[in-house]
Amino acid sequence: MKAYELLYFVDSTTDEEARAGVMKRIDVAITAEGGKVDNVDDWGKRKLAFEVDHVSEGDYTLIDFHADPTQIKELDRVLRINDAVLRHMITRRPDKD
Repeated sequence: MKAYELLYFVDSTTDEEARAGVMKRIDVAITAEGGKVDNVDDWGKRKLAFEVDHVSEGDYTLIDFHADPTQIKELDRVLRINDAVLRHMITRRPDKD
């Protein structure tokens, strides 16, 4: 298993139930094939450098996790089809292996 981190944000006006649903879907995508979530860090509301879909403020979350490299494609697909997630970025962390 390799170490990764996922940073994503949703619209800051999104309700708590929708945010919990996004987090649950991400957790299922990571742990379905034996991956493990190491840390979830809620960064809170931050002003965006530029508007995304007419949104100027986002609620950021950073997730550190270990997963098989084949799972990353599925996680990326899940994040792309989720309307609540405006942007996301998955990066490999060789320093955490």
